[in-house]
Amino acid sequence: MSNGQRNPLILTGSIFLLRMKIRTQKKLSCSTLVSPWFNKLSVFLGRGPPLSWLLLCFLSIVALIAVLGSSTSNTLDFVTSSSKPDIYSSYRRLKEQAAVDYLELRTLSLGTTRPKELDLCGKERENFVPCYNVSANLLAGFKEGEEFDRHCGMSGLGDRCLVRPPKDYKIPLRWPAGRDVIWSANVKITKDQFLSSGSMTKRLMLLEENQIAFHSEDGLVFDGVKDYSRQIAEMIGLGTDSEFLQAGVQSVLDVGCGFGSFGAHLVSLKLMAVCVAVYEATGSQVQLALERGLPAMIGNFISRQLPYPSLSFDMVHCAQCGIIWDKKEGIFLIEVDRLLKPGGYFVLTSPESKPRGSSSSRKNKNLLKVMEEFTEKICWSLIAQQDETFIWQKTVDAHCYTSRKHGLPLCKEEHDAVPYYHPLVSCISATNSKRWISIQNRSSGSQLSSAELEVHGKYFQPEDFYEDLQVWRSALKNFWSLLTPLIFSDHPKRPGDEDPLPPFNMIRNVMDMNAHYGGLNAAFLEEKKSVWVMNVVPVNARNTLPLILHQGFAGVLHDWCEPFPTYPRTYDMLHANGLLSHLSSERCDLMDLFLEMDRILRPEVFFLHSICLLSNCLFLNIML
Repeated sequence: MSNGQRNPLILTGSIFLLRMKIRTQKKLSCSTLVSPWFNKLSVFLGRGPPLSWLLLCFLSIVALIAVLGSSTSNTLDFVTSSSKPDIYSSYRRLKEQAAVDYLELRTLSLGTTRPKELDLCGKERENFVPCYNVSANLLAGFKEGEEFDRHCGMSGLGDRCLVRPPKDYKIPLRWPAGRDVIWSANVKITKDQFLSSGSMTKRLMLLEENQIAFHSEDGLVFDGVKDYSRQIAEMIGLGTDSEFLQAGVQSVLDVGCGFGSFGAHLVSLKLMAVCVAVYEATGSQVQLALERGLPAMIGNFISRQLPYPSLSFDMVHCAQCGIIWDKKEGIFLIEVDRLLKPGGYFVLTSPESKPRGSSSSRKNKNLLKVMEEFTEKICWSLIAQQDETFIWQKTVDAHCYTSRKHGLPLCKEEHDAVPYYHPLVSCISATNSKRWISIQNRSSGSQLSSAELEVHGKYFQPEDFYEDLQVWRSALKNFWSLLTPLIFSDHPKRPGDEDPLPPFNMIRNVMDMNAHYGGLNAAFLEEKKSVWVMNVVPVNARNTLPLILHQGFAGVLHDWCEPFPTYPRTYDMLHANGLLSHLSSERCDLMDLFLEMDRILRPEVFFLHSICLLSNCLFLNIML
């Protein structure tokens, strides 16, 4: 890391050692100066000097110490400009001291030069998403959908500036109201575009001129979201959709999620449903889902793998998601197979998959025939078909792929190392992985068994996992009590009291920028906080994302030298513990990272930076 990007942990330790050194020097200087005077006095006066002489000596020493102490402190004004107490009992004083320490770290890391003050970006960047510049991609020769893909080298960021919110931006409503009603000025898509859309996935009602309400009973299929979810549950042999968890379905990847109605319903069932949709220049499914407080990120199946490891999800869902699954020799279905866990389900709902009348029957029959032939190659079984919905199940037998005469080849082990936007491949992944475990055989409790932890033991020891969880259990209680008066601003309470129930909770989602084992997410669940966490594992860190996803959490791989694939103002809180240690000095700029964090955060929310010294952690809570 370059001199201008020194680690705050090292800087904090340096400040601590410097202050200890200053105090030690003061003590040594006094004793060193006083000792020769005592020796001379003892020689001159003998072993029993008069009391008046001793008193005079004592007063002289006190005066000398005062003079030397004053001069010494004046030489150290560049480190400590004013004296402050080291211990505070009030949480507000602790917060103020944390902010002072942060500014001190920032001053030392930047040196004596004053940083240039950043301007606000223009109105055209209110919904700016770096790495998704469609015009630049077209000029560079990308086509056939790849112009909407992620190309960070073509983004053309230009001058640094702060992305500002729209003129009429308003803080989102608190849950549960904010899940179904949003402010229309907060999103890129306009009301006219809403009203002109005839798609069944985009039906909604405008309550007022400045609000948009999403029907939980409409918006996906003709019979409503709840009926649709119950239909899927019955098709895989369950009595109701409340039994998804019992059947091993805990995490769902919702491809092309529309306005997120299906994901919102699954979240209410305690499932983790993550929306992934393509970048849209005019209006975005991802932005709408995140504005509702639902898990989502930009991603597509055009040319690259999604930034998830193999065997990540229990179900992949596509309802009129716009992907032509039989295109490019089935390579999109191969990517779904890579993401699905053994025994997982692929749910496809599309009018094109249903045989119809004479005009389109031939086309639909050809599509179904291609799908049936290809799914047989990748060892999927069509377990149910009803109306426009088809459900395939991935095999639990890893040897099935090699037993097929015209099956696909198996991928080499290096293909599955760190799947960070690698090109799509035409081979079957992870058949030799220790994580090849059927979703039906997974433990039903929230605590992982020792056998499940041993499966992920390539990157850590089980005792490290439990220690990390214990650390975040106590840490969450500490900084949650500090933030409580701000988080629950509409419902004031004292630290230590019970949290009020929603809709008073301002915090709906948290991004853990360096998630380790997902301990912070687990601590949130244990404390029954009504938030979800996007667990980000840096590509330069140990790849613990398989373990995080195995716990049923949302997570993704990301290189923090690049912008995150999300729209501005989409997260209520950022947490970055030990993140700077994973940034490489050659490609990363600390200012770019802070600008990206500012872009991601919603106005009037929080950035938490945990600086750990020995066994204690200091949390810097900065309200933006």
